Amino acid sequence: MKIKICGLFRDIDIDYVNEAKPDYIGFVFAKSRRQVSVEWAEAIRPRLRSEITPIGVFVNESLANVAKLLKDNIIEMAQLHGNENENYIKELKSLTDKLIIKAVRVLSPEDIEEAQHTVADFLLLDNGPGGTGESFDWSLVSKVKKPFFLAGGLKADNIEQAIVATSPYAVDLSSGVETDGLKDREKILEIVRRMRND
Repeated sequence: MKIKICGLFRDIDIDYVNEAKPDYIGFVFAKSRRQVSVEWAEAIRPRLRSEITPIGVFVNESLANVAKLLKDNIIEMAQLHGNENENYIKELKSLTDKLIIKAVRVLSPEDIEEAQHTVADFLLLDNGPGGTGESFDWSLVSKVKKPFFLAGGLKADNIEQAIVATSPYAVDLSSGVETDGLKDREKILEIVRRMRND
């Protein structure tokens, strides 16, 4: 089971994930209280352990900007949370050889069914635009053929139940490893330790 810790925005957050060693981390370039600048991500990137894959989170960002971040190896994957259509995803794939995640707001089984036909490499199933800290109805997840990241309201006390219910490729945590809106070292270490022991 892969683990992603999303929404790192302080230098010390990098220290926390380097210690915990999740598989992926997320830099949010979209408008958000966790938004980071390209300059910060570029400066901090060399400090990230080589075995941790950085993912950039975008909402309706220009193709050129996303492709540049991927080509410059500031991020290794792009996670799209806006209204990016299949043409956008195809074009991004033609500009770079990096993997793409398309976020899906899950309100009904049809939302997932529709999204399965995307040319993106992974889906990310969430309950809203991202970073809401609320989970969606996991029973809606069935027969997902494409590998997916499960997001939305995941934390230490529900993560095992979520995994059993949905069998994701990866789990994606942000507010579930925070205290008072900031990444919490103990919570990050605890969740990664717990997942690695499964």
